Amino acid sequence: MEIKEAIKKAKKNDQKAFNFLLNQFWDKVYGFQLKRVESDNQAEDITIRTFSKAFDKINIYNESFKFETWLITISKNIHIDLLRKEKSSIRSRMSHTEDHSNYEILDETPSAEDKLITEQNLAKLLRDIKKLKPHYQEVIQLRYFQEFTYKEISEEINESINNVKVKLLRAKKLLAEIIAKSI
Repeated sequence: MEIKEAIKKAKKNDQKAFNFLLNQFWDKVYGFQLKRVESDNQAEDITIRTFSKAFDKINIYNESFKFETWLITISKNIHIDLLRKEKSSIRSRMSHTEDHSNYEILDETPSAEDKLITEQNLAKLLRDIKKLKPHYQEVIQLRYFQEFTYKEISEEINESINNVKVKLLRAKKLLAEIIAKSI
């Protein structure tokens, strides 16, 4: 399959086209992020977010630009957004006193109410996950509840790592749609 053909098919929601594009460009986007961030996991997370966002917005892709350039731009913007959030989070946690030598450390220990809300939200999330097809439930369970790596999931379900990533991406998107409908 050629890249232009894959993009046209992906715009028609062809899953094989999405897999093809992911396989074609994963290493380039991941390598780009690996040079920018501190860890493999962070680079992988940003790369997954990049493909998720790109595949969600594939219909607005302008074919006068190279697809790789478009992906790298999305990836760069996601990284910049994460840095901004991190920076603003750090700022909001610190409160300068008059002499600027002391910092107020916020107690982030959850209260009893917070724990109850978390438990209720987790129960609702589990109910929503059960609405997914079994193979999507399985990858969500392995990744987020049993904290398997992509490689471990790949071995567990006997599929390639790229297929695992695509399944997780799709599962998260479907789960987000289920959650949005129930709000």
